[in-house]
Amino acid sequence: IVSADGSKILGVEALARWFHSYRGRVSPAEFIPIAEETGLIHKVGMVILEKSCRAAMRWPDYFVSVNVSPVQVRDPGFPAVVADILARTGLTPDRLVLEITEGVLVVDPNAARSTLSKLRALGVAIALDDFGTGYSSLSYLQNFPLDKIKIDRSFVNNLAVGADAAAIVHCVVALGRALGLSVIAEGVETEEHHRFLQAAGCHMLQGYRFSRPEPIVVIDRLAGIHQPALLSVA
Repeated sequence: IVSADGSKILGVEALARWFHSYRGRVSPAEFIPIAEETGLIHKVGMVILEKSCRAAMRWPDYFVSVNVSPVQVRDPGFPAVVADILARTGLTPDRLVLEITEGVLVVDPNAARSTLSKLRALGVAIALDDFGTGYSSLSYLQNFPLDKIKIDRSFVNNLAVGADAAAIVHCVVALGRALGLSVIAEGVETEEHHRFLQAAGCHMLQGYRFSRPEPIVVIDRLAGIHQPALLSVA
């Protein structure tokens, strides 16, 4: 995740990948729903969050962004889990961003508001991921404690197709800025995407134009760290 001009790395997003011994690479689109249905998402999510926080301790200049499941957010004990992981890893809360989807806010709005408020009280930032692709009620931006919104890659990919996507991007950026939210654009793949989104006023950009998903050792090199990585990314 880089600055709008692309000159500086500001943070990284953790991506869960499963390399099975005989099934090979299993997509998160396959194993995350199963983990949610079986209740294993709490343990899986805790492992991902702890690995991410420990990795971020290697990169003091970057924040780390971690996606959390609606199932995790609906657990009243989730803020305590986050607080415990921060304490054990030593990561300061201001360097952790938890990404949620709009679905979190729909099922039980009151519970979601309570959980998000407790997380923000810890000092953790909350980002609304894939903004504009789900229920997209503007009341969410007003009624829930959020710090960032992420423009979905589908709008970025359609910038070259017609004026509609460009108009939506401009509106989201203007809305986010007016509400004091940081705006991050996902799926930035070309110079044209980059220049348009920078001119539109996005605060941060993310996508293959800047980097593909990489293991910890590569992020170490980008951060100027040359010691061997001690963590597995599997």
